[in-house]
Amino acid sequence: MAGSDSADFDAFYIATVRRVVVYLYAACGDRGDAQDIAQEAFARAWQHWSKVGGYDDPEAWVRAVAWRLMANRWRGVRRWVAARARMGPPVEVTGSPSPDRVAVVDALQQLPKAQRQAVALHYLLDMSVNDIAATTGIPAGTVKAQLSRARTALARLLGEQDQEISDVTSR
Repeated sequence: MAGSDSADFDAFYIATVRRVVVYLYAACGDRGDAQDIAQEAFARAWQHWSKVGGYDDPEAWVRAVAWRLMANRWRGVRRWVAARARMGPPVEVTGSPSPDRVAVVDALQQLPKAQRQAVALHYLLDMSVNDIAATTGIPAGTVKAQLSRARTALARLLGEQDQEISDVTSR
């Protein structure tokens, strides 16, 4: 590739990598996985930079590739969990994230994928409803409905979590 292509890609990467990782982290709940998936998506963008670099929104292309990579990874995880269940109880892991982080990630994971994607794009990447619609190919009204349903579900899920915590601490 030409030097200017490399410089263009480098500038694109520097400007967008953090946003893509934050988006993926919200969607998958694991920072390491989010970073790995983002790197793979950017590597694919680099491989096709002569085409992707000409798009109106190359970051949207990277996010779409990353979303598919994450979905494929989840399928693999589900297969691993099923195999692990057949093998017996998992080994305990020491050290734990904060209760708030666990509650939010757990609540996000309980949302349908489309709602989780809309929440991540809107609240973490600060994208408008119209931008989300353009990025995902979903009508703006559907995006609004997904966000509304997601907010309602998260309020319920996180409200239940707050109640469980206060029940435990009041004993």
